[in-house]
Amino acid sequence: MDEVNGAVPPYVVGAVPPYVVGAGVRFGGNVPRMSTEDWRYHATEFAKGVAELSVEFGKGCRDVVKQSILRDDSFVVRNFGGPCKSACTKLRFLNEYLPEDRDPMHSWSVISFVFAVVIAVLIVTSESDAPIPMIQKLHIHPANATRILLPDGRHLAYQEQGVSSVRARFTLVASHSFLSSRLAGIPGIKASLLQEFGVRLVTYDLPGFGESDPHPGRNLESSAMDMLHLSYAVHITDKFWVVGYSGGSLHTWAALKYIPDRIAGAFMVAPLLNPYEPSMNKVERRRTWEKWTSKRKLMYFLARKFPVLLPYFYRRSFLSGNLDQIDKWLALSLGKRDKGIIEEMKYQEFWKRDLGEAVRQGNVKPFVEEAVLQVSNWGFSISDLNIQKKHLGKGIIFWLKSIYKRRPQELTGFLGPIHIWQGLEDKVVPPSMSEYVHRVLPGAMVHKLLYEGHFTYFYFCDECHRQMLATVFGNPEGPLPVKVDPIPMTDDTNEETEERGINSYSDNDSDITFL
Repeated sequence: MDEVNGAVPPYVVGAVPPYVVGAGVRFGGNVPRMSTEDWRYHATEFAKGVAELSVEFGKGCRDVVKQSILRDDSFVVRNFGGPCKSACTKLRFLNEYLPEDRDPMHSWSVISFVFAVVIAVLIVTSESDAPIPMIQKLHIHPANATRILLPDGRHLAYQEQGVSSVRARFTLVASHSFLSSRLAGIPGIKASLLQEFGVRLVTYDLPGFGESDPHPGRNLESSAMDMLHLSYAVHITDKFWVVGYSGGSLHTWAALKYIPDRIAGAFMVAPLLNPYEPSMNKVERRRTWEKWTSKRKLMYFLARKFPVLLPYFYRRSFLSGNLDQIDKWLALSLGKRDKGIIEEMKYQEFWKRDLGEAVRQGNVKPFVEEAVLQVSNWGFSISDLNIQKKHLGKGIIFWLKSIYKRRPQELTGFLGPIHIWQGLEDKVVPPSMSEYVHRVLPGAMVHKLLYEGHFTYFYFCDECHRQMLATVFGNPEGPLPVKVDPIPMTDDTNEETEERGINSYSDNDSDITFL
């Protein structure tokens, strides 16, 4: 009868509630019903269960506290019960501000807990409330470099320091590292020190960096050829020394490989090698990779496998037009002393100028090429620089020639000295790389520096610069003396000289008579 009249019948005890009966049917025309298979139903029941368990857990903790800590014979009640009771008696007047239906004990416990949480949050935020640094824009100075024209039509920018070419006792040619330029050279080296040792320092911009023209498709052999053409253009007639620091050392290794006849020697500070070098053993490879941050490992992986993705990261870091620390741009892990160096004012000024020159052209391709060169096949191995006998050939013909005509044994590899300075606290170029060089190149002299990092020994350290030059060149002897060309003698000059000689003899020696 009720169904006929449209009335809703009462629910039967034990029946399924209407809100869980069919997902497509609506209760009362407005409220949707949820099926027992609906995820919302399970989520609701799970939340109810978690809430009930939390309440029971809280009650259990309360009972444990009452039975163990708040007993009359407990240490807390015996020592702090009296003072707390007197304090609560004095503060009882505050109960008048509570609602009448609230238990004061429960209310004040909640208020105390919330107050403690607020104080803790304020303490944490006040300690970490460092001033937000203002975004600094990178300033690029006007172009003023001296440039030479290479045989392929490109221009190469360079800079000179120290003594002149005619008075140079030693000439150094330095290539810069990844995010740097010709302005770096040996950072902070004094002109007086170069004068004292008679050193001429020549630095240059890699292709696409600073004011040098890009060189698409460049490799390490072309880099060595650029260095060779530069030496001829700046009138370096004798052999010269090559200097490498960090990532710029791969160009130093290339010069030792491809133009050894022009190189007198090399010295490098924290030379960076190919981290994927196949001749590294497991221990050297593990000690190398474990020092680096996850982001730096990712950048090496992308440079090796997916270099097309590198521009995305570069344009959002050092090519964004903003200025930031080098460890953030390149994801470097630095020690305490290295962090102290890059925070000094003189380094900050140097970094602004050098970075602005490095990214002057705003072209991302040279940086991608340099990153790919670092992790790709160099075309040679460091062990190829070992001094060894040159093989004249194989077969019986070469054997017969060697019997009847003995030729002087020729040597291959690099015959000059190689000095390497490596900080043992360096996390940018781990000491394991220098250990690998010493293993495959026993003739290289590795100077291990205790407590030194990546920047501390090479940047703005007068004593360090003096030690390096003294180790390589010995005691300072100053620049070469100026050579004075003799005046050519003509007939008129000879007659005047003879007349002056006759007059002098006549005046001084009266006993001598000239006919």
